Amino acid sequence: MNTDKPQYPMRINKYLASKKYCTRREADEVIKKGKVFINGRLAVLGDKITEKDSVEVKWRAKNCRYYAYNKPRGIITHSPQGDDEEDIAMILPRNLKNVFPVGRLDKDSFGLIILTDDGRIVDPLLNPDFVHEKEYWVTCTANLPLNFKERIEKGVDIGGYVTKPCKIELLSYNKFSVTLTEGKKHQIRRMCGAFGLDASGIERKRIINVKLGPLPPGEHRPIQGKELQDFLKMLGF
Repeated sequence: MNTDKPQYPMRINKYLASKKYCTRREADEVIKKGKVFINGRLAVLGDKITEKDSVEVKWRAKNCRYYAYNKPRGIITHSPQGDDEEDIAMILPRNLKNVFPVGRLDKDSFGLIILTDDGRIVDPLLNPDFVHEKEYWVTCTANLPLNFKERIEKGVDIGGYVTKPCKIELLSYNKFSVTLTEGKKHQIRRMCGAFGLDASGIERKRIINVKLGPLPPGEHRPIQGKELQDFLKMLGF
């Protein structure tokens, strides 16, 4: 997996392709049609951007597909390491081979993942600056400590970083739901670790307005109708 940091300044068509809006060639056509803006200015072919620039695409890809998928425990979201790991793409049915997961859940976590072929939604969905809610149900191996809810909701130090305020609902003596608007690596496990707890189960139940519901592990359902309209509206489309 290529983890090299993007090099700026970057041509606008390369930037759009890197964000999976479309291919570079398709990006050129979108730019020609006057659908791309850089810092509020109409972009032109050959423009270059920096990390600080704001890029807006007023364009909707036709016939994009959106699915809610229940990632099973033990499956990697993407980029498996070695022959003993499987990722989502390897187990999806044939009719979903051209979609990709937005965001990730670690190998031992499970639950809701959005699958799509619409690259526009990647940044607004994953960027914490947009403050979109994601809800998880967490089971721990020991009882939750006293004042757990009040303490964790305010934010906790997970090793040089204090988490943003979150919403907590206690579900049982060792289980709680947490609604986050950010997604640091292994954040929930590290938040539990700040209280000396091990999370034995982390299930994502909701992303913005899209709910996992009774969807079985390894299965998918289309996001459509009002659910899709509301989802895209909340993402700014």
